[in-house]
Order: sequence, then C-alpha cells, then structure tokens
Amino acid sequence: MASDVKDRTAQKVRIKLLRDVLGRRTPFATLYSIDPIERVAIVKEGLPAEVLTVLAEDMSISKEQLYATIGVARATVDRKIREQTVLSPDESERVMGIAKLVNQVDTIVRSSGNPEGFDSAKWVSAWLDRPQAALGGKRPAELMDTSEGRGIVSGLIAQMQSGAYA
Repeated sequence: MASDVKDRTAQKVRIKLLRDVLGRRTPFATLYSIDPIERVAIVKEGLPAEVLTVLAEDMSISKEQLYATIGVARATVDRKIREQTVLSPDESERVMGIAKLVNQVDTIVRSSGNPEGFDSAKWVSAWLDRPQAALGGKRPAELMDTSEGRGIVSGLIAQMQSGAYA
C-alpha cells in the first residue's frame, strides 16, 4: 500500500515535470537532472512526442535535423505529435541522451566559471554538427542514434572538461 502511494506520487511529479518542460517553465535538460530511477520510468512510459518540438527550438535547429540526429522517422513523430501520443521507450531514450548532453555541458560550465549568457542546448547542437578528430572526423551527431554512440559522445565531452583530449 505504501509502495502504491509512493508510485502514484512519483508519477504525479513526473507528469508535472513534463508539463513544465512542454510549457517552457522548466529547461529541457532538467529531464536528465532528476533521479535516475525517475528517468527510467519516464523512458518506459514514453516522453510526449511534443517534447521534440521543444527540444528543436531550444537547440535552435530544425525538427528534421533533430530527427536525423536521433534516428527517428519524421512521419512517425509528426503523427505522434498530431495524435498527442508518446514516443516509444527507444525513441524516448534517444531524446534523454540529448538531455544528458545538454545537462552535462551545463554542469561543466556552471562548475568551471561564469555560466551567464551561455546556452548549453545551443552549444550542444552546434558541437554535435562539427567533425571531431577524436571521432575519426565524424560528427558526434552521427553517433547519437545508438546507445553506444551516445556513451562515446558523452565520454568525449567529459574528456574535454578534464583536458584529456583537446
């Protein structure tokens, strides 16, 4: 019984967070800064497809560019947005991968100096599109459609912070 109450409370918190993100009252990257168990629950339940519109706007890129980066079909996403349905767990996990990078960069900037005027989402979108020597000249965006690729990209950002790879 206590577990059911806790689960319902957690679900209400997740719903509020998603409404706040969609309503632009909370930054998109906040999705990744929540408790990992809650992130898993959000992925399993599926993110509202409309979150991709918010993400594309935050990153100042076209929806088509975002869809290509995370490897989702435009027709599928457009249909889900129109029908106000959720993304699949796989699609939701890909979106969370972008949230992770934006949150990771934001955390680095905040801990390293003055974050005033710095827009992590826009920086990530520009960086994802630039070829990186550490990736054999590939653009990080080319790796964002797989879990392994997202891990490589996140690791590269972590290395940039420590100066391990320039």
